[in-house]
Amino acid sequence: LHIVYAGVCDQDTVFNMTNHSYFNLAGHENTEAAMNQLLTIPGRFFNPDDAENIPTGELRNVEGTPMDFRTPKPIGRDINDDYDALKLQNGYDHNFEVFCNPCAILTDPESGRTMSVETDCPGVQLYAGNFMNEIGKGGIAYGRRSGICLETQYYPDAVNHPEWAQPFVKAGEPYHSETKYIFK
Repeated sequence: LHIVYAGVCDQDTVFNMTNHSYFNLAGHENTEAAMNQLLTIPGRFFNPDDAENIPTGELRNVEGTPMDFRTPKPIGRDINDDYDALKLQNGYDHNFEVFCNPCAILTDPESGRTMSVETDCPGVQLYAGNFMNEIGKGGIAYGRRSGICLETQYYPDAVNHPEWAQPFVKAGEPYHSETKYIFK
């Protein structure tokens, strides 16, 4: 799946496109298996949020925390840990730095399916479906944590943190960004 974001603005503006696709490589009917999938995010830092889900401005090191996905681990292994960033968001809903590609790899250990994510964006948001409650394909109930999102983007609230890469586009200048989800 290759997503190309492109545009030209008639005024200087903020342009931070992303997508919010849910993935469960175990198959849509195996909703309970989503948190058993192995996730790798090489990012060394993540953005903790406040109670309103707005980044605090901190770039926190993942080492020694439940946010460390630098080696593959089941998404659900640490999701309920007594850790401030997880407690505030009821699980994973955080932006991680991107400095290499793939910036994330998701693997279902049962089926052997994998998905790698490549992007030219500086961040990838991991959302573990903490508040999902939908009826989907074939009438299957997609409840809490039955799929995950890996949303490539500029860091949320970057416009208020000038030290971060900025999602500004000048009037008349073309914007171009690409994200690839590669399935095997």
